[in-house]
Amino acid sequence: MTLTLSISKAEKQDAGQIAALINSAYRGESSQQGWTTEADLLAGLRTDTEEILQLISSDDSMILLCKAEAELVGSIHLQKQAGQVCLGMLAVSPPLQVRGIGKQLLEAAEQAAKQTWAVDKSVMSVISCRNELIAFYERRGYRRTGVSKVFPVNPELWMPKVAGLRLEILEKVL
Repeated sequence: MTLTLSISKAEKQDAGQIAALINSAYRGESSQQGWTTEADLLAGLRTDTEEILQLISSDDSMILLCKAEAELVGSIHLQKQAGQVCLGMLAVSPPLQVRGIGKQLLEAAEQAAKQTWAVDKSVMSVISCRNELIAFYERRGYRRTGVSKVFPVNPELWMPKVAGLRLEILEKVL
């Protein structure tokens, strides 16, 4: 079955739905239906409605939505920082993963960043032990920079289940 997808910029009223989608893709039991789960690495939520509202409202920040008909099936956050775009929270509904939605969202985000902010580089942080996820991004032109940082802890939302988590920085010339 082919999905007809539309991509648009998120508005404040979308925040709750976006937070629910992101949490379903990254954490908890529902995330284990897809291949992007972090449930074995982290406990708790990935984000909340308040954070999503702040990101939608912030200057130099946007969230793109991907909908199939009226149903939210994916989202991605873009943040302009010092002449480049930082991409994060790429999420696709777990039952719909491996259908090309993430790839389309990533391409749309790169185009939106170039058109909106005239940036020529995209960067992202990926948990370094997520080899299959890093490989996904490498197939889309991202490269490892050799730079990593300690994974942040946010006890109000999440806590690591394993010690020593790190974020690896990937980049792509747009």
